This record gives sequence, structure tokens and C-alpha cells, in this order.
Amino acid sequence: MKFLRNLLAAIIGCLIAFGVLFGMFLIFVALLSGEDDEKTIKSDSILEIQIQNPVQDYVGRDESDPFAGLFQQAQGLDEIIHAIKVAKNDNKIKGISINNNFILAGLSQTQAIRRELEDFKTSGKFVYAYADLYVQKDYYLASVADSLFLNEVGSLDFKGLSSEVLFYKDLQEKAGVKMEVIRHGKYKSAVEPYLANEMSEANRTQIKELLSSLWGSMVDEIAISRNMTPENLNSIADTLGGRMPQLARQSGLVDGVLFFDEYENKLKNALKLAVDKDLNYVSLEDYITTANKTKLYKGDDKIAVIYAQGEILYGEGGPDVIGQGIINKSLKEAREDDAVKAIVLRVNSPGGSALTSDIIWREIELTKAIKPVVVSMGDVAASGGYYIAVGADKIFAEPTTITGSIGVFGTIPNATELAKNIGINAEQVGTNKNSVDYSLFEPMSDGFRNMVQEGVESTYTTFLERVAQGRKITVAEADSMAQGRVWSGLDAKNLGLVDELGNLDDAIKGAAELAEISEFGVKIFPKYKSGFERFMEDYGGASTKIKQDFIREEIGVEAYTILREVKAAMNQEGIQARMPFVLSIK
Repeated sequence: MKFLRNLLAAIIGCLIAFGVLFGMFLIFVALLSGEDDEKTIKSDSILEIQIQNPVQDYVGRDESDPFAGLFQQAQGLDEIIHAIKVAKNDNKIKGISINNNFILAGLSQTQAIRRELEDFKTSGKFVYAYADLYVQKDYYLASVADSLFLNEVGSLDFKGLSSEVLFYKDLQEKAGVKMEVIRHGKYKSAVEPYLANEMSEANRTQIKELLSSLWGSMVDEIAISRNMTPENLNSIADTLGGRMPQLARQSGLVDGVLFFDEYENKLKNALKLAVDKDLNYVSLEDYITTANKTKLYKGDDKIAVIYAQGEILYGEGGPDVIGQGIINKSLKEAREDDAVKAIVLRVNSPGGSALTSDIIWREIELTKAIKPVVVSMGDVAASGGYYIAVGADKIFAEPTTITGSIGVFGTIPNATELAKNIGINAEQVGTNKNSVDYSLFEPMSDGFRNMVQEGVESTYTTFLERVAQGRKITVAEADSMAQGRVWSGLDAKNLGLVDELGNLDDAIKGAAELAEISEFGVKIFPKYKSGFERFMEDYGGASTKIKQDFIREEIGVEAYTILREVKAAMNQEGIQARMPFVLSIK
């Protein structure tokens, strides 16, 4: 009885403490909401581009939600682009200052922001950039500026792109746990790290050609902005001609080497402002709140934009996961909405479950029979991501989009050697010949392997048929571009895997053309629960994140990355249509 009494007291105490904390939280929110919702934008202001959080295509933030932004650790690309568009025609915004280090965005996302800044400059307003140090992606973004500056004791990284692939064959042998692999696709190298200790020539070829295409796209744009040639820029990269501030200036990568207070004087001069006057900065985050109140697309007719981002997994899905539940519901709502005349599906995914991909593909087929469906590809729309895109009436990709990877595989963990080493023996009993199909603790039988291989081959054939049907080519032609091979958006356009090179706006306009409408608004799908709502539904998620952060801190980023990749591989269910490797471009 004493134990139960103490337990009850502890539970009540925890509930009271939680109630007090929650009450204080509500008071804090009420105080915040009592302040001005919108920061006043002063005349002669400078929009400061500093992107501190990871960039996602879409975060689904609802400005009317008082908890919007709480527990939100990502920045929406859609909001960034929208804010720059609004600033272009805002008389109070006289220019933009890019003061950003280590942008946490994909290459295509960075390219989309850069191109929007290019368009901003057509208004006659200035774009300046400054950094204490530039990594390559930051420099690629900043190179759009009219004038580009670097700290006197800073550095500039400009050496070309590279990627590293980790191999686990020896690790598996030492641990006694290996991945049984069944695949189809000459280039389907997602499973190669479990089969070998070094990179195959096929994989090396596709990575090198992909990186060359991406780098070429970056260099071409930098060359135009800096009034240089691609050959000159590649020579600078080969000689590390930007590694020191003075070298970066001499090579033409930057316009000046100076301290930040001197950079601010440059901004004042651009504004024709006295040196002793203060600059009126408005942060990107604050300006997004203001810009979101301005609608750039207007009209009773609507173009629906449905965001599909993240790994493809069977189930409902959410902000970081593509599931058939939330995507198919959005497609159905859009096609049944009389105001919606066409649909744009924004895909940013390395792939995942082949089953889920096909379920979504089917829903797109049903939808495009009623209304035009256009796909806009983000950073990556590969394998399962390409699978769900291929049924659209038209496909747009950025030049730096990673796409293709038409191939499938299956991986199944096996701990036979580990079980043997630690003294575990598993015995199975079944009622029928095939009732015992696979055990983690027994070698994979030929019969089971053949059954899984049959499923892989069947899924691959279906994938090819979807591609052939969607791209209006033969299955043989689809197969010649498949085998798991990964392509850049530029190469995919040349091969006919996509129709046009362009961003999300281009895709929206393309959808409007197919729907034969000239004035239209945009309706966004899906609507996610806020970060606070998700936290309250599963507050254990916060402690999980704390544990993940602690593990990453203790074992280091590289070891943590290996741990996550192995764990993800062991948690895969069913046949996968997934990117052929974890591509970390440096």
C-alpha cells in the first residue's frame, strides 16, 4: 500500500508540474501574440538573407496558428522564394544583403534561391554579399551579387565537387551480421557497400558524370555573374586560386577584401546614406511574415500545388515522409475541387517503398484523367521519386536535380554468424513446405532468395512499363536509360526523362497552360499539423531527438551517419525503389 501511495503521489506531482509548465507556456504565447504580429518595414530597408535553419521545399506553416513556428526547425523554400518576389516590388526594400554561412539547403534549392535573386536584380535594386568564409555552396549563392566581399582573414573554398561512399563488407564479417541483397540494375549501387569493399567501375562512372554535370551547371552560372569563363573558373578550382582572401580577389572570385564595418559602409553608399547613419535591416524571417500576406497569384480558378517530400514509406506520411495516405488524399481533394483546374506535384525524394510509389502512381493516373498533372522536381526525384513523377502530363526539373535511378532492390539482415559466435541456435517448425520462409538466424535458402528475386524482377518490369507509358517510349528504350543509373536534371532533359528545365513557378505556369487559364490562384496541399501539435501528440519525440543529438555528439558525425545508414537498411520493408547511394556532395 505504501508503494502504491508513493507511486500515486509521484504521478500527481508530475501532472501538477506539467500543468504548471504548460500554463506558463500558454501565458508566454499569449504575451507574444499581444505584440505586433508584423514587424514594421522602414523606408530604405535592406533585406538580409541569412538562412539559419535547414531548408525544406515546404513546411506547411499556418500563420493563423498561434503555435506556428514552435518546434519548427526548418525553413520553407516556398516562403524564401515568395519573400524575394515580394521584395522585388516593395518600395521600402532598396536592396538585399546576403550574409550567410553554411546554407543548409540542397543544391537545387540553392539554385532556386539564386535564380530568384537574379530576377530581383532586374528591378534595378542592388544585391551585395559578404562572408567571413565561403564554402562552395555559399559562394555559388553569393556569386549572384552585384558586389561580393570577403573578410580580410577569411577563406573561400572553391575546388570542385566530390562525394564519398562508405563500404561495410568487412564490418559485416567482423560483426557477424550481414545484409542479404537481391537487386536488379547495373548501376543500382545502394546495396554495393554491403557487397564489396571498394567502388565498382559502373558506380564510379555514374557518380563522376553526375558530379561533373552538377559542377558544370554551377560554374556556368557563376561565370555569367562574375563575367568570367568556365575554363577560367575551373583553372582557379584546380589551383585552389581562392584559398586566401587576397588570392580570391586577384582571381576575380570576389570584388573586395574588407571587414564587416567596411562592408556596411559599402551598403550605405549604395543607399546614398551618410556614414554616421544606421542601416535599416529586415531579417528574412521577419520579412517572410510580412510577405506571406501578399498573394502573387490571384484568381477564382486555382492551381493546386501538392508537396511530396522525404523518403517514401508505406503509411500515412507527414512533413518528412511521403506516404500514400496524405498524398493520395491531397490528390483526391484537388481533383474533386471544382475551383482547381490543374495540379502540380512537387517531388523531392530519394525514393523508398516500391509498393507505396505504385499506389501513388495509380492515384496520379486517376487524377490526370480528369485534370492536368504536372510534376516539379526539387533537389532529388530519383527511383521511387521518379516512379511517382513519371505518370504526369509534363515533368519539370532543375538542371541540378538528381533524378532517374530506375531500378529496384531488396535487403534483408542476416545474423547467422553472430548467432553462431555467441551460442544461439534457432530451430523452426512449420505446417507447410513454405510456411517457414526466412529466419534472421539461419542462412537464406535458395528457395527464399529465388522468391524475392522474382519479386524484384517483377517490380523492375512494372517500373519500366510505367516509365515507357509515361514518357511514350518503348520498354527497351526505358531499360537502356534505367539499370539504376542516376542523372542530373540537365542530362535527364537531353535523354527525354523530363520535359523541361525549370523551377516550381515554371511548372505552375505550365500547368496553367495545360488547363488553358491565364488568371489563377494557388492552393497548397497538404496541411500539416504544427510542430507543437506533433510534439503534444507524441512528446516522447523530443526525448528521442535529445538522445539522437547526444549520440551524434559522443561518437561524431561520420560514425553517426554510418549508424543511421545501417539502421535504415535493416529497417527497410519490402522491395525498394531507392537512390543508389547516400550522396553527400562536398
